[in-house]
Amino acid sequence: MNVGGDPERDDSGLPPVDIEIPDDARELDRDVQAYQRELRALRRRRRASRLRGPLTRDQMALPLVAGCLILALITSTLLIMFAADQTGVPQAPRPPATQRSPAKSGPTAGQIGGPLPATAVVIGGKSVPLRKITASQPSVLALVPADCRCASTLRQLSTQAARAHVPFYLVGTGGAMKQLPQLAAQAGQGPGQVAEDTGNVLGDTYQQHGLTAVFVRPGGSVTFVARQLARPLSDQLRAALRQLTPA
Repeated sequence: MNVGGDPERDDSGLPPVDIEIPDDARELDRDVQAYQRELRALRRRRRASRLRGPLTRDQMALPLVAGCLILALITSTLLIMFAADQTGVPQAPRPPATQRSPAKSGPTAGQIGGPLPATAVVIGGKSVPLRKITASQPSVLALVPADCRCASTLRQLSTQAARAHVPFYLVGTGGAMKQLPQLAAQAGQGPGQVAEDTGNVLGDTYQQHGLTAVFVRPGGSVTFVARQLARPLSDQLRAALRQLTPA
């Protein structure tokens, strides 16, 4: 410095600087602490910039955020759908399907009002469907057991059927066929009225017990079954015969 207290001229061309040197170095503690704080802040900024660098490099931040948002939207939609199914939320109504009305069930073979069983009998050496016999006209089928001593009962039943204009058939199986032609002749019936039920289908279906008569309407529906027939015939049988033909 010069005599006047002003800084002397610096030959290096730098501007003059007023430098004050304290007498005690402890007076510089606050400046040192401030400098250290600035250094720490600078290091923190550098570390943060290093962490954000991969995300912001080449504009990767926006696509990554958009992808996360789309994934979150899809996940929330799926969760809502599954939750709605489990909580019983009504679904959209389906178009009504064509419903078929169930077939009305009627009496089966073996029951009153039901049809004759789908079987065949042998008449004159030929197999004839049983339902064909009664397809267009009523009939009375007399199921004759073996060793039947029922000639008079068959004769009376045949007479009642003839008066009602109802065809009358004698049906037998197994050993009963030996006496059937003779019983038919005694009842006034020809060979064409004798039928053989080789499988005893009628006897099993209608629970034959003794001389049994099955009354059949045109079309094959059974209206009445009489078992253990004997003379004299009851009024119930006569009424059953009258029901087979229209008044």
